[in-house]
Amino acid sequence: MELNKDTRDRIFAAADSLYEQAGRGSFPTVDAVRKASKVNMNDAATAMKQWRRAQTAQAAPVAITVPEAVHQLHSQALAALWQSAQDTANESLRAAQAGWEAERAEAETLNKQLGDAYDAQATELETACRQIEELSAQNHVEQKRSTELAQQLQETVNAKLAAESRATIAEQRAIEIDRRAADLRAELDLAHQDAAQVRSEVTALRAKVESAEQAHQEQRKIAAQEAHRAAERLASTQMERDEARKEVGKAREEASNWRGQVEALKEQQRGLLEAVKTGRVAGITSESDFPKDR
Repeated sequence: MELNKDTRDRIFAAADSLYEQAGRGSFPTVDAVRKASKVNMNDAATAMKQWRRAQTAQAAPVAITVPEAVHQLHSQALAALWQSAQDTANESLRAAQAGWEAERAEAETLNKQLGDAYDAQATELETACRQIEELSAQNHVEQKRSTELAQQLQETVNAKLAAESRATIAEQRAIEIDRRAADLRAELDLAHQDAAQVRSEVTALRAKVESAEQAHQEQRKIAAQEAHRAAERLASTQMERDEARKEVGKAREEASNWRGQVEALKEQQRGLLEAVKTGRVAGITSESDFPKDR
């Protein structure tokens, strides 16, 4: 596959830089060049083959001259000339073999580097996949925890709103009870006035009865009955006042309990807000995500 010129130039530049950094003592590996040039493994391997061939190629032209031995042996027999030609050919063959051996060794080195690079890349990929799986599992756990915390927060908010609603109702009931208690106190005051008037009337009647007991026996009986009814009215008024006081105390105690629950829910909400500010709750980024206190 033909490489893009920009890609090949970037790989060659990275290889030259690494080669110079090594003091031109050894060729850089394919994996090192791949990381330095930030290309894929196939492009790095293809370009490095070209780069290595360019480094080992001999660009000097071979001058074809008559060997000095031929000049010296011009007077000898054709056999000696043929032997010299064979020696020259053998030397060329040995040189070619040596070059082939060097190229084969270079190819084997390159193949080994490619194998090591692929193994290293596979190890890096496996490590990256494992890290991705761990991060995905951790993210799933955090999302689940964030969802649970958000649900708990919503339940707390709902409970707070319900408690505030009940507290409002209790306060309204307490106000109504206070109003009724005031009415009862007003009625009680009237009852006290009536009772005082009745007691005054009873006293007057008793005085009349005592002064005219013998002469007015029937009137005494009537007066006694009226006094008894007045006493019953006084006792009934006293019982109503006691009941009113009990009802007022009960209402005030109930309102106090609701106020305590509301304060506890507000404290819990402040704790959750503090957890959000310190980054312990994921998915809630500011206090605006919470409903405002009433």
